[in-house]
Amino acid sequence: MLTEPFLTTRVENDRDIPLLCWRAERPLLMISSGPLGGGIGPRNWLINATVPMSYHRDDPDAHLAELADRLGLAGPGVGLLTGVDVAEVVRRVDAGVRVWATVGLGTPIRAAEPSLDAEVPGLSPAGPAPERVGTVNIVAFVPARLSDAALVNAVATATEAKAQALADLGLDATGTPTDSVTICCPADGPVSAYGGPRSRWGAPLARAVHAAVLAGGAAPVVPWSERREP
Repeated sequence: MLTEPFLTTRVENDRDIPLLCWRAERPLLMISSGPLGGGIGPRNWLINATVPMSYHRDDPDAHLAELADRLGLAGPGVGLLTGVDVAEVVRRVDAGVRVWATVGLGTPIRAAEPSLDAEVPGLSPAGPAPERVGTVNIVAFVPARLSDAALVNAVATATEAKAQALADLGLDATGTPTDSVTICCPADGPVSAYGGPRSRWGAPLARAVHAAVLAGGAAPVVPWSERREP
């Protein structure tokens, strides 16, 4: 089981910066596109850390590992970054599937464009600082063991549901340049082979992601660094 996240802060450059932390009661199987702990495998914890819009570190994995160490998190885990104040996390539950989303839609893009020769603005550890929050981080817990293939399918399902929410918000976009998805499930038990939007677990996952992104996207989001600059 994945615990509800707790909100805490860490001190960087003499400022208290928020982050969310989830702990697993026992190692969970996770699939993630996060800069720390990405891929598929057993993970013990997950953090979603706010960073200022001036963030320029080119080693986000090392940074996130440092934050995890400060929290005393042991073993492998997943780390995510966002310019959104993670205190604004939106939670939705559907048929036992739990979803948490931090939603910043300041840099909406369509995934397929005629040309991507020019650098797309967005929250990028190695790129220039953007002016608007543009990251959607989705974390989901499915209370049944999913096969590796079902986990991959569940990521696609969550992404499709996010894109549907953006369309319902009136955005001609499929996401932002730096979105991340993490799906967690028990590491043992009977295996479910499917994670598509009409499957036993994919359907409530899609509904919960859609509801969370829709709610988060409907609220105005100001970059944390703009709101909290002294």
